[in-house]
Amino acid sequence: MTVDEPVRVGVLSLHTSKESKAICNAIEDLGHRPEWLRTENTTVSVEDGSVVLEPAVDVIANRMLLSNTEQPCEELGLATTLSRLVPTLNEPATTFVATHKLATAATLAASDVRVPDVLLALASDRLNAARERFGEEAVYKTAIGTHGGGTWKVGPDDPVNAKVGNRYAFLQELIERDGERHRDVRVYVVGDEIVGAMYRYAPENDWRTNVALGGAVEDATPSLPAEVREMARRSAEAIGLDYAGVDLVEGEEGWFVLEVNPTAGFKGLFEATGRSPAPYIAKLAIERVGGTVDDDQVEALSRTLDDTRPSVMPSTFTSHDGEPATVGYTEEVVLSGTSGSKSVVAKSDTGASRTSIDTRLAADIGAGPIKSITRVKSGSSKTARSRPVVDVVVGVGGNQHTVTASVEDRSHMDYPVILGRDILGNYRVDVGKRVDGEAPDTPEEEEEAVE
Repeated sequence: MTVDEPVRVGVLSLHTSKESKAICNAIEDLGHRPEWLRTENTTVSVEDGSVVLEPAVDVIANRMLLSNTEQPCEELGLATTLSRLVPTLNEPATTFVATHKLATAATLAASDVRVPDVLLALASDRLNAARERFGEEAVYKTAIGTHGGGTWKVGPDDPVNAKVGNRYAFLQELIERDGERHRDVRVYVVGDEIVGAMYRYAPENDWRTNVALGGAVEDATPSLPAEVREMARRSAEAIGLDYAGVDLVEGEEGWFVLEVNPTAGFKGLFEATGRSPAPYIAKLAIERVGGTVDDDQVEALSRTLDDTRPSVMPSTFTSHDGEPATVGYTEEVVLSGTSGSKSVVAKSDTGASRTSIDTRLAADIGAGPIKSITRVKSGSSKTARSRPVVDVVVGVGGNQHTVTASVEDRSHMDYPVILGRDILGNYRVDVGKRVDGEAPDTPEEEEEAVE
């Protein structure tokens, strides 16, 4: 590559997301050449001592998701292979530390960044024995999770396990300010720059602030305290990330860092601030290998979140590509809660927005605790009924999904679990595929709204 040649920037992302599209489009708008490294077009060849990556790129922006898969090492190994060949932003080892919440807390604490107290014990009895250390209410979360999933608020008498499903779980100090609506702040850091920050407020009847769960957002950039700016920068630097969404919360004793997200979404930040991180990530990648960009153009591009289909989308891409698998009308799934796991047959229902599980099953696996109430309406009725909702981890094939499921008495129905669009949105549904033979055509209830 000469000084005048455009930089070839690879965006490593096997999933189809708004963020990956926006980064590809920003690279092209800045006069350089994006390549979306996907299943359809990426190969690595070792022949006669030479290693060749196709498509050829000069630098990679890593957007691999490690949190949603049952075996993150597969994706981690692929990203590591590519990073040995090409300079990579958000190197795989650093993204793995950030994805593992306990590793993040330990790394930040060792770097003198304030984090809540946490405890992970490999034995459940030791974890429960230390429960009183965390006061009347504590946070209980899986070490790997996403979108607020795998996170519970537990009381002193709620039993907890060392694992939820196949994921380790730990206790964390609950940080709140008395009498104030629960909120945290996400600060998006790219290089040494704060692109923007937003306050995230928990929805009614919940305490988690994630936008994916319905949290409200507000621009925090102009009023962001200098202390928070510095903590966000130091956190990204301590983990080793080139770009990250850093989540902080304010307690009675000051600010604490909760998480450092290497693949933080752009939608909520853009909604709150009117700024997209995509062109700043593109700029950082281009400049990493000696390319140049116009800073004024970067700023102008940041005022639009361009997540339209990139021109570099592989030509073999179809609307079905990139989805993890096909699920059937009935499917064997593994449900996990704080008390254990169970394998059951579930029915796929694309008409239901939310997954639903049987009351007895929820109790057996320790799904919960109940955190809010949802309103559901049967397809044959105009009236709606209230149901409790709980967190549950659902394993489908090789993937894990942590969702907020509604709970009902399904003892009179054919299936203890209904998979809703919160899970089925990640798959193709083949109604002809059934793990238990012919299934009766039983009408199921469709969720109407969350209150």
